[in-house]
Amino acid sequence: MGSSFKSPVDTAKAIAGIAELKEKAPFGNVVILSFLAGAYIAFGGLLAEVVTGGMAAAGFPPGLVKLFFAGVFPVGLMLVVIAGSELFTGNNMYMAVGVLTGKSSLKGLSKNWIVSWIFNFVGAIFVAYVFAYLAGILTVEPFMGNALTIAQTKALGGAEFMAAGKSVVSLTWDKAFIRAIGCNWLVCLAVYLAIASDDIIGKIMGIWFPIMAFVALGFEHSVANMFFIPVGIFLGKVTWYQLFVNNLIPVTLGNIIGGAIFVGFLYWYTYLRGQDLST
Repeated sequence: MGSSFKSPVDTAKAIAGIAELKEKAPFGNVVILSFLAGAYIAFGGLLAEVVTGGMAAAGFPPGLVKLFFAGVFPVGLMLVVIAGSELFTGNNMYMAVGVLTGKSSLKGLSKNWIVSWIFNFVGAIFVAYVFAYLAGILTVEPFMGNALTIAQTKALGGAEFMAAGKSVVSLTWDKAFIRAIGCNWLVCLAVYLAIASDDIIGKIMGIWFPIMAFVALGFEHSVANMFFIPVGIFLGKVTWYQLFVNNLIPVTLGNIIGGAIFVGFLYWYTYLRGQDLST
């Protein structure tokens, strides 16, 4: 009987092979799968906001609220990995390993990252506008107040604002950037563990723990923020300028470093450097 999981070295080799497939994928397929990935992550965000919408107002301890939020959010990455789609943050790792092993080109990396980022945004915005806003899920209390607090905390660039009668300080550019590095370090480790497993339950468990950890720790995920912050825009408390300048720019850059360097480069350097993967 064979093993139900891959060794770390074999997992790194599998990631290089996946990068090669991503480079060769038809453009239309990448567009559709990127839209789906953005929607899947947004579904996880929407679920998390509904589950915890009234907990803080009801007096639950902050750590417990974070745990419940983090506990359900990973459904998004489970859909991304198991059902298949093109997620920008995971692709930071995949395509970096692909380029370093010669399985992908810099042109292919750039094309994949740009297309997946843009259409992740489209998918996340679609869920934010249609399901969170038009369907009214996050336009009523206590869910609206919670959603607005999350959006403003992420996008107001260090400004203070009032939420539930308390003063809250939003993230500065540098804090968003640093938190984004930690985020995609853990997200790409979740993908790494999922690739290591050859059965569905193993993939789910491999995804759940690192994603739960990054969310509970308060790290910043660019694609998740493509859902969280536009909800605040549709509700009239955040601007598009604030979304891009105060959050998506630093978070995207931090996510690239976390995924491409702290996971992709370091595991390539450790396991694959100098190996011929042409066969």
